[in-house]
Amino acid sequence: MSAPTPIDADLLERAGVRLVLDGPRATITLDRPDVLNAQTPSTWAALRSIGAQLSPDVRVVVVRGSGRAFSAGLDRRMFTGVDVAGEPGLAEITRRGPEGGAQLIAEFQEGFRWLRDPSRVTIAAVRGHAIGAGFQLALACDFRVAATDAQFCMAETSLGLVPDLGGTLPLVRLVGYSRAAEICLTGRRVDAAEAERIGLANRVVPADDLDAAVDDLATAVLRPMPGAVTETLALLAGAANGATEQEQLYAERAAQLRRLTELAALANPPR
Repeated sequence: MSAPTPIDADLLERAGVRLVLDGPRATITLDRPDVLNAQTPSTWAALRSIGAQLSPDVRVVVVRGSGRAFSAGLDRRMFTGVDVAGEPGLAEITRRGPEGGAQLIAEFQEGFRWLRDPSRVTIAAVRGHAIGAGFQLALACDFRVAATDAQFCMAETSLGLVPDLGGTLPLVRLVGYSRAAEICLTGRRVDAAEAERIGLANRVVPADDLDAAVDDLATAVLRPMPGAVTETLALLAGAANGATEQEQLYAERAAQLRRLTELAALANPPR
């Protein structure tokens, strides 16, 4: 098992975030079940800290919620316009001015962005509500395994806001522009069956089977060599980002040469 990484335990406790390390696997649990794992700026700071300090030996990250929900989105206290329990309200963003506000949002976004880095595989284990920031957290992961009671909803526009934690790009990639626009603008809930049908969820299982299904997937993606997984994810990300055919072919050639070089070195170690 890898040595524990020096992540700020006090920050995780304040944020209601738990981290469990088990060899090449890390499990992040949003642990505020009394408020359906609603998120605050401390949540995003904790996620950002984990992403910055996880050991390179960690190859799979599972993100889940404690209790009956993945995450019901932003803690409603953030809408009061005043600081609550040390957490800045949304008004703090505008109080900082355009540059300061943008920088603050960028810090929030970093808590989600690292989950899309091809250096490791990320899996969201979703049950119950995945609303707003909760939906965007699930979208930040490579895979979404959902329980049959899962409900996805992008609620920001109904609050006069926009999704700003990196969720718009993966949503469009997964379901297309028109369907993404309809989901965002209506704020309707997408149940597990529809999520699987339109490509939001990779798999849907009964709630009692969710942990086992996630374990099976994590085990499966750990079987290939780490370099092969990282290179493949990077190639798929490049394709999703709109690489031209020639750019993608070049990237494939370069990646394969790196793989062949590593495999040759392993087969013929220096004496």
